[in-house]
Amino acid sequence: MNCAIYTRVSTDTQAEKEFSSCEAQEEKIKAFIKSQNNWKVFKVYSDPGFSGANLNRPALQELLEDIKQGKINIVLVYKIDRLTRSPKDFYYLMEIFEKYKVDFISITERFDTSTPAGRLLRNIMLTFAQFERELASERTKDKMLQRAEKGLWNGGIPPFGYKALNKKLIPDEKESKIVKLIFETYVETGSVAEVYNTLKEKNILNRYGKVFTKTSIKNILSNPVYIGKLKYAGKIYNGLHQPIISELLFNEAQELHKKKIRKMKLFRNYLFAGLVTCDECGSKMTPTYTNKKAKRGRRRYFYYRCTSTLKRDWQVCTTRQVNADRLEQFVLENLERVSRDEPYIENLVFRLNHNPDELVRNSLIKNRVSGDRAGFELRKEQLKIDPQGLIFQLKTFLSTLSSLSRAEQVLLIRERIDSIKYSKKRIRVNFKYSLKINNLNHSQQGSGQVGVGGGRLEKENQNFFSSCPSDLVRNKEMAPGEGLEPPT
Repeated sequence: MNCAIYTRVSTDTQAEKEFSSCEAQEEKIKAFIKSQNNWKVFKVYSDPGFSGANLNRPALQELLEDIKQGKINIVLVYKIDRLTRSPKDFYYLMEIFEKYKVDFISITERFDTSTPAGRLLRNIMLTFAQFERELASERTKDKMLQRAEKGLWNGGIPPFGYKALNKKLIPDEKESKIVKLIFETYVETGSVAEVYNTLKEKNILNRYGKVFTKTSIKNILSNPVYIGKLKYAGKIYNGLHQPIISELLFNEAQELHKKKIRKMKLFRNYLFAGLVTCDECGSKMTPTYTNKKAKRGRRRYFYYRCTSTLKRDWQVCTTRQVNADRLEQFVLENLERVSRDEPYIENLVFRLNHNPDELVRNSLIKNRVSGDRAGFELRKEQLKIDPQGLIFQLKTFLSTLSSLSRAEQVLLIRERIDSIKYSKKRIRVNFKYSLKINNLNHSQQGSGQVGVGGGRLEKENQNFFSSCPSDLVRNKEMAPGEGLEPPT
């Protein structure tokens, strides 16, 4: 019987002790093996200075590899906790041992997993070990609660703005000034983004020499530690440390945050959220709003704003923002006009049907439809757009849209409009349409996109998706008096 000896101690100090060292464990296990008939030591696997909390130990991993190669019949340890302290890891190891028909023996606890009595004892010991750990955890929590109730910091990395001295929080002169700036800027502007921009412009970094993230700013703004309080287990306690800001300033920040949350609950459903990009700089245009004074109190205005302006890259992009109501109305009204303009649609379709390269521009059809170049060219020539079908789909989309709720309209628009590119000179829309594919056995009907910009052609559930260039919103072809100038 090939026997594997496994030894482990948690620290270098333990490894040097006479009765807890790996050598002492090995000696006792070898004596036990010698007392058995036909048992021999195959190899000693030792992990000095490694914790039993996980299985990331070099000797243990080597042992498991040898077990899988069928080199070992029995694994022996001095005590179970030398193998692992985790019940979950222990059962994982036992499953491996059982799978490869390897017995496990703890020589001091006197059980053998090859016997029912040994398995029962193993389970009982693991249960008690888990119980002991849970008790220790409860005792630790009780101590931490007592410290919190006394106003004492429970340790760990000090919050930004403080340093630890003799297990106490002491304001850090440099960091505390930054904390004050964060709160004052937020209360003044009401925007985490403005706080972020202010810190970035002033080249103010965190204690690790990195730029503050918006998440870290939010964490600072919500932490009561800065008014001399401590938060533990969801409750707030009066701390013994010195506050950095006044309660008035902190409460103003919290009230402002609550108001923003209430406003978000009343947030408008933006029809084109996630679809609009700036045609000038290529950045996303994100939904936003502002409150402005009106004759009857304050009025809210909704916009799609170029994200490059949020970073204050004024020199990169001058588009800035567009009124959301006007943009949405403008696009939908002009889609309707296009759907009634059959000569324009027919001219568009004629141009595209005679230019298949443009139809499949930037597509993936080469990989999805055919593995060879000749096959690709054949299928490319078979792609056709049906003008009446495109008109029908536009009209169906618009008539259905008018009968839906605002939230349902958002979902339908995401299904039928792929993207919208906005600039002060023009607006371009990628509209998804059904695409006829002649003489293909896979499917006589598919779906695709019509609009400006590149697209894709890929096989998916026997449907084909494509995109081709076309200004559905043709502000250049109609007079400004007809209301087709892009909204601003």
